[in-house]
Amino acid sequence: MKNEEFKPNNDMEKVQKTLMVLFCTSIALCLLMVLLFETNILPTGIWAEKSSWEYMSLGIMELVTLVSIPLALRLFKFKKIHTKLVYEKEEALKTWGMMRMRMLCLPMEVNTLLYYLFMHVAFGYLAIILFLCLFFIVPTKDRCLSEIEG
Repeated sequence: MKNEEFKPNNDMEKVQKTLMVLFCTSIALCLLMVLLFETNILPTGIWAEKSSWEYMSLGIMELVTLVSIPLALRLFKFKKIHTKLVYEKEEALKTWGMMRMRMLCLPMEVNTLLYYLFMHVAFGYLAIILFLCLFFIVPTKDRCLSEIEG
């Protein structure tokens, strides 16, 4: 008995497009922040003198970044999640795909904002690292299909 190959349907395309919109929107939001701060429409460094806030924020964001990257990149390998992806297909992919995307995008957005509020390069580096990690989970049609196959 041969395994039937899963054929993408309209629901799969909707899920893939939803994930792609989330991916592009997060990147666009960061680019918008960069544009607004770099053109001095928004003031930079307004929290630069609040060193205790900077220290706590940097520690928290370093920890969040260091935890979220491996967790997001390996999320679909966890047995329980992989089983849901195989049997529930589109619904599970939408739920867990959005979760994985937000695990990388939200810290990237926060790090970008904090970089301009504190003007501390470590936040910028963290945002860049998260941005680069996003390209390991770009929700292409092929990737979406491969993630829901057993």
